[in-house]
Amino acid sequence: MKYFAFALGIGFLLDMLFGDPCRLPHPVCLIGGLISFLEKKIRNFFPDTKGDQMAGGVLLVFLVLGVSTGIPFLLLYLAGMVHPYLRLAIESFMCYQLLAARSLKKESMKVYRQLKKGDLERSRKAVGRIVGRDTEKLSEEGVIKAAVETIAENTSDGVIAPMLYMAFGGAVLGYFYKAVNTMDSMIAYKNEKYLYFGRAAAWLDDICNYIPARISAFLMMLSSVFLKMDWRNAWMVFWRDRHNHASPNSAQTESVCAGALDIQLAGDAWYFGVLHKKKTIGDAKRPAAVEDIRRANRLMYMTSVLGLLFFMGCSLLLYRVIFKLG
Repeated sequence: MKYFAFALGIGFLLDMLFGDPCRLPHPVCLIGGLISFLEKKIRNFFPDTKGDQMAGGVLLVFLVLGVSTGIPFLLLYLAGMVHPYLRLAIESFMCYQLLAARSLKKESMKVYRQLKKGDLERSRKAVGRIVGRDTEKLSEEGVIKAAVETIAENTSDGVIAPMLYMAFGGAVLGYFYKAVNTMDSMIAYKNEKYLYFGRAAAWLDDICNYIPARISAFLMMLSSVFLKMDWRNAWMVFWRDRHNHASPNSAQTESVCAGALDIQLAGDAWYFGVLHKKKTIGDAKRPAAVEDIRRANRLMYMTSVLGLLFFMGCSLLLYRVIFKLG
């Protein structure tokens, strides 16, 4: 287990320094390709009825999780047979690929730069790369809010949650989480095509993110103290608005971020041409400003550092306890 903590630490440093390795196939892309392939095959075998769609979705979840965790496990097992340090090196690289702090900042800052140039059309396209909603008609403030929301939500989904799973289960458990998260982003829509087929994936994602989302929220509140943001308001908004979302997890960090920045997030949004009525998160003490994207990124980075220290410490402590008991 001590190798899990070291691999996580090395992977985090690599992500901070280099971000996603652009010339190598990314795990999310590979898992996404597997999901698309299996979905086509499974839909050919299951009739288009409610029960059969749910059964097909369950089968997809099991197959994707089996492949996504089985291959990393086999690679690490074989590497460990050669030498423990080879396994550590490979596991560190896997952890590096599973973390998304640097890429989250990179993509959100593309939105920031286009807004600073005054190019609303390009900023809409840039934010469309990192959010699931329709962005063609967003106002400047709408673009800013969308970017801040995805930074806040992905602080948990893209950084803290993978850290938790890797700290206690290594890269294999990290791949398990990443597969769950990718399925949720691809097939867990509440539309006619995926309402039943994606239900198992959505349910599993809610379960896997339940604890990480809440840890992320408290780490983010602590980060707002260090960064001298409005931590009192972050605390208040968190307890009031943390359930103002269809997902039981998404509003946890969004509420903290909205409170810390003194802005209002969420509200009605368009998805695939359909308006979805949504509750707001936070209070509009002031309009959202372009610089809030930078502030949200600072909050995300500080939360990531605190998360790394917390999870590495917990992992090493658990190792010592198990070692003594053994």
